[in-house]
Amino acid sequence: MSLLRNTLTQSSLTFGSRILGFVRDILIAAKVGAGPIGDAFVTALMFPNLFRRIFAEGAFAQAFVPAYARTLEAEGPEAAAEVAKQTMRGLFAATAALVIIAQFAMPWIMKIIHGGYEESSESFQLAILLTQITMPYLACMALAALLSGVLNSAGRFVLSAGAPTLLNLFLISAALLGDDQRNTAFLASIAVSLAGVAQAALLWWGVRRQKVSLSLGWPKLTPAVKKVIALAIPGTIAASGTQINILVSQALASFEEGAKSWLFYADRLYQLPLGIVGVAVGVAILPRLARAARSDDSKSANGLMDDGIGLAMALTLPAAIALMVAPAYLIEGLYARGAFTVNDAQQAGLALVHYGWGVPAFVLIKVLAPGYFAREDTKTPMRFVLFTVALNTVLGASLFFWFRAQGWAGFPGLAMATSVAAWLNAGLLFFGLQSRNWYRPGPRLLSRLFSVSLASIAMGGVLVYLLGHRALIQTWLPYGKFVEVLAFIAMGGVAYGIAAILFGAIRISDLKGLARRNAA
Repeated sequence: MSLLRNTLTQSSLTFGSRILGFVRDILIAAKVGAGPIGDAFVTALMFPNLFRRIFAEGAFAQAFVPAYARTLEAEGPEAAAEVAKQTMRGLFAATAALVIIAQFAMPWIMKIIHGGYEESSESFQLAILLTQITMPYLACMALAALLSGVLNSAGRFVLSAGAPTLLNLFLISAALLGDDQRNTAFLASIAVSLAGVAQAALLWWGVRRQKVSLSLGWPKLTPAVKKVIALAIPGTIAASGTQINILVSQALASFEEGAKSWLFYADRLYQLPLGIVGVAVGVAILPRLARAARSDDSKSANGLMDDGIGLAMALTLPAAIALMVAPAYLIEGLYARGAFTVNDAQQAGLALVHYGWGVPAFVLIKVLAPGYFAREDTKTPMRFVLFTVALNTVLGASLFFWFRAQGWAGFPGLAMATSVAAWLNAGLLFFGLQSRNWYRPGPRLLSRLFSVSLASIAMGGVLVYLLGHRALIQTWLPYGKFVEVLAFIAMGGVAYGIAAILFGAIRISDLKGLARRNAA
């Protein structure tokens, strides 16, 4: 299966999940809104979101797949299945123990991640309860991650990309059943854990259909499993830098009432291109890069990286421009209803504009990191991540409290720091690959990036014009702000498509040639 086809499979299913995710967010925002209860609920989602992005969106799989694929090729299906089984047992045992410990330690954990609220406040106490309810999702995602890795190694991307849809369906049901802010938050937290069980069960069924026999039990730390763990732990950290930085930002945001909720809804928008494009390209490219690395085929590896970066940027740069041009307008049209007010949308827009210029870096990290994982080097990108997390923490805290000292909102500084850290991480990954002679961008990629930039700027000009003539859109579409924003997005997409063809950013012949390439 070609890189393009794998990416389209992953992207289309992820896109469907993200559409349901928007429906979910719209319903929950209308019922829960921003403020103390909204901040408590967002806090309860911090760990599930972190581990969903680490596990379900490929970070763990990126570290596990090369080791599993190598065993499969060198020793056969039975040996690979044994590695997967023992690794799964160890991973589940570790995460289950972490969940149990967290249940008892939650009051102390909240002092770190929700410390801006008084311990006696309703928000603090509710955050403890809701996070205890959502924590089992962690162990379920550990199972789902490994099962997804097994399926991806076999070239099966449908179930691993489609399983996250279950979380959205469960949360939509909870939002529809909730009748007030607190009750909706409580039902939604229960739905998170139930969805985790459903996702793991679906992927387990998919693996059994591949005739790979796995089971839970007491793990055996065989040499092969130890090697997987040695690669997977730093690899998981390495592929999770953006998510860790978000966790740090959310912890600092608790010192500003409502800021956690504003950052959360800004995060939901900029994560769309990251999930649809960055994760999809990274997951699709990894097995092919691993094969090229094992055969020492540097030409194929360079071509794959060029294709991956070119495809990712062609789909990401226009999204980044749109988020910077119309941040508050997009959030207001999508989320401002019920308990989530127009003012909440304006505040969230202050963060989204700064996440916007970091979006290309967030996506590049997902595409560049497999260059290391394919060669079973997970420690180098882990060191880069730890450095950038430290930078994000120091810079974010400094900007947050300095802005507040000036009488301004502090949380936009957290978004700025996250984007700065992402660009530094992407730069370190890129130059690290260069220094090891693992990747050299070709002239065709540089030409394509120039064309993509021109097309994106042209699209940005169209969006600025549309914002200045909103009354015209409202005349054509007098159906409310939501439909207006959807039309705005659609017109921007059409403008980019036309500009991309005119500037040569998208060539039909290139796409056909990419589709004809085989994975072998």
